[in-house]
Amino acid sequence: MSLNIDDAGLRFYPAYLDRQRQAALLAAIREVFAAAPLFTPRMPKSGRPFTVRMSNCGPLGWLSDTQGYRYEPRHPETGRPWPPIPEPLMATWNDVGQYAHPPQACLINCYGPGAKMGLHQDRDEADFEAPVVSLSLGDSCLFRIGGRQRGDATRSFRLNSGDVLVLGGGARLAFHGVDRIYSGTSTLLPEGGRINLTMRRVTYPGVETAPPRPKAARAIQGMR
Repeated sequence: MSLNIDDAGLRFYPAYLDRQRQAALLAAIREVFAAAPLFTPRMPKSGRPFTVRMSNCGPLGWLSDTQGYRYEPRHPETGRPWPPIPEPLMATWNDVGQYAHPPQACLINCYGPGAKMGLHQDRDEADFEAPVVSLSLGDSCLFRIGGRQRGDATRSFRLNSGDVLVLGGGARLAFHGVDRIYSGTSTLLPEGGRINLTMRRVTYPGVETAPPRPKAARAIQGMR
């Protein structure tokens, strides 16, 4: 059952995946990592490394390096195309996304115990009518979300393994981030930590080329 946090398009589905389905999805993600190994993105301009490691699956993958934030069809280190988005994730998009067209990218962020993600907007896509669908695996985190302006008031709540969060409608461009990881709150990942799977539609329907990289990369505050 979903919980509508507000009327702005933010939808929360707690315990969307039971333990068995979480384990099956994790096995599929391990196969993605075998084809598209985890790498460490870096901040534009400064080159400072993120505290998360990441990979992608789908026709396009999100990257960050000294050239800026952008989508590319190939892994930055192997040069190979990203593997397909696993079927369990596609089923989740079709169930909760409320959008007629499939996702083109699934960002996979791996958080260790001290990792964070500063407040930011997901705005490297051309199609803001499509939602962002996010699924959590592993340790719980403290998720924070605000409004469409960086200075807007924020609120925080906990995301647990198996939870799904949808940012659509008025919440599609809301600033959001991860303030902390609650280590030891899940036994799904033997190594601990949290995996966040974020599906996005990058281009308008009928257009398969990724949008051009932004002229100036925006800052993700608190990335460390």
